[in-house]
Amino acid sequence: MKAYTPASKTISLQPYGIQHENVRYQLSPDELHDLTIEEGMGKEAFSGALAVSTGEFTGRSPMDRFIVKDSITEDKIWWGKINIPFESEKFDKLYDKVIAYLNEKELYVRDCFACADPNYKLNIRVVNEYPWSNMFAYNMFLRPTEDELEAFEPEWTVINAPGFKADAEIDGTRQHNFAILNFTKKIALVAGTGYTGEIKKGIFSALNFILPVDKNVLPMHCSANMGEDGDTALFFGLSGTGKTTLSTDPNRKLIGDDEHGWTAKNTVFNFEGGCYAKVIDLSEEKEPEIYGAIKKGAILENVIMDERGVVDYSDTSITQNTRVSYPIYHIENIQEPSIGENVKNIFFLTADAFGVLPPISKLTPSQAAYHFISGYTAKVAGTEAGVIEPQPSFSACFGAPFMPLHPTKYAEMLSRKMKESGVDVWLINTGWTGGPYGVGTRMKLKYTRAMISAALNGELGLYSYENYHIHSVFGVAQPRECPGVPTKVLSPRATWNNDEAYYKTAFKLSNAFRENFKKFEPFASEEIRRGGPQRYAF
Repeated sequence: MKAYTPASKTISLQPYGIQHENVRYQLSPDELHDLTIEEGMGKEAFSGALAVSTGEFTGRSPMDRFIVKDSITEDKIWWGKINIPFESEKFDKLYDKVIAYLNEKELYVRDCFACADPNYKLNIRVVNEYPWSNMFAYNMFLRPTEDELEAFEPEWTVINAPGFKADAEIDGTRQHNFAILNFTKKIALVAGTGYTGEIKKGIFSALNFILPVDKNVLPMHCSANMGEDGDTALFFGLSGTGKTTLSTDPNRKLIGDDEHGWTAKNTVFNFEGGCYAKVIDLSEEKEPEIYGAIKKGAILENVIMDERGVVDYSDTSITQNTRVSYPIYHIENIQEPSIGENVKNIFFLTADAFGVLPPISKLTPSQAAYHFISGYTAKVAGTEAGVIEPQPSFSACFGAPFMPLHPTKYAEMLSRKMKESGVDVWLINTGWTGGPYGVGTRMKLKYTRAMISAALNGELGLYSYENYHIHSVFGVAQPRECPGVPTKVLSPRATWNNDEAYYKTAFKLSNAFRENFKKFEPFASEEIRRGGPQRYAF
């Protein structure tokens, strides 16, 4: 569904403290594309996509993400290194400084919304300093129709000022960039960084608080698709683990690639209206749907192009976190509206840098809860500021940086929904095989696709000794055979050709799991605790 783009309508931003009328409202993607090029802020790629540089920051900066501590949040937020408190008074002063800065700028404003299910729709107004940031908002949020826009009243507002730099000592930030959520004023204030991911993650972090607290909806950092029989599959995983790639399947309709809500009626709805995919080593052969979506209307971030505008997707000289943003309708096979029913399979995706987890394994309910709370993966280089090579990492709920509540709140909701719907849960290692990072190789995408297809099609057999081997360290059930996958690949130990080295590394990782889980043990049931790996140390 295309958005309504008024030819001349404008709005006043005086309620936000912005006095001037130099506001470009609800411009079309083509207009924003052309303005970005005219102002020297981007170039057109050979495919027709807009290529921009996000500047100093090419990824999120989680240490500079704050939540205002007030009467709404004080007793509910899981405060700590992930959800860092910010004083209301300091927010007000910093907000005024940002508004004073924007009063000197031409601004781009977009009204849009999040949540495809009309029962949970959140109206959003986005105010941007840069035209390409506003184009990103067009791509990533849901686009109102003409009737919806005429009666539009924003509930939340995103104020985005990449060129503003805070004074940390005066303003209370860690450094000059920041992303702050204020639940009382319903404002996401993002400044000092051009990385567009901060815009959408601000709103989605707000929804991760609002939906479970007020709506009894489980918010999930996952992608989702639907099969011909109407079955829905969910793919959890952090950036770089394959959420977008694996859910964009020509044989299944894409519901969405990053953020979803699971309702009490067993329906799943997309938060957003587009996709924000990593393009490192992208090829038409391996990922034809994503490759084909990079055309006029898409935004490429921090890629290297030649003089003809041809992108070298293998070039990481700027960052390994090269990305593309495009509206979901750039993918041909999509579910409209972006709502799915009948959840049958859940996949936890992890890029295991140790190379010891099976490429696919079936989880019991207790193991599923344990691995969901743990959220193990490896940080992929460039996804966060300061990460220059993959590092083993635990991120609760496969999305801790975006989860304002305690992880056990989301885990309890997930466990309840898994039991109610009777889903199968699978752990997928899209990381290394044949050894750890630096020794082994990355799992072949064609094998991962074959394993997921087999799970979806019920081709991995019944849960029995004949069909599955129980991993001696992690206790998960790994299938002995899978169509399209060499038998040896299914056993991580067999790919190492060195049992002693394998088990030494496996127990090292299992101990890391157990050490990480200590902070959750007081809140976890005995059943969940039994879902973890063995206690042995090598």
